[in-house]
Amino acid sequence: MNLDLANGLIAAALTYRRARNMKPLTIAVIDAGGHLVALQREDVTSNLRAEIAQGKAKGAVAMGLGSHALFNRAQEQAYFISAMNALNDGHLVPVPGGVLIKRDGVVIGALGITGDSSDNDEAAAVAAIESHGLVADTG
Repeated sequence: MNLDLANGLIAAALTYRRARNMKPLTIAVIDAGGHLVALQREDVTSNLRAEIAQGKAKGAVAMGLGSHALFNRAQEQAYFISAMNALNDGHLVPVPGGVLIKRDGVVIGALGITGDSSDNDEAAAVAAIESHGLVADTG
């Protein structure tokens, strides 16, 4: 993951959003080590959106699962996800919109998106990742 790719992923997600008239988004790109590479917040998004986007992406990288899978796990084992969130200093948001980015089967980072419905956030992330010839893993 590098800055050029991160910015390209953000641009692709915003193009997807605008073509579908979705609500304004906040988008975070995290590298495989869980470090923020790039973040953009569209105008009029709420002030907590940057943390939510990062939490979706960081949780996906930390657990090795897209946040859709974490959402399902939270419904089945809420205590486990709560414990993992505590271990991750609260940086795990277990709802769709945090998508692992893979190249040649290897996780190179994650894209976290928030602002519309969680399913729409996830769809924008998948579209952005796939537009760059990479594999999106939602879990």
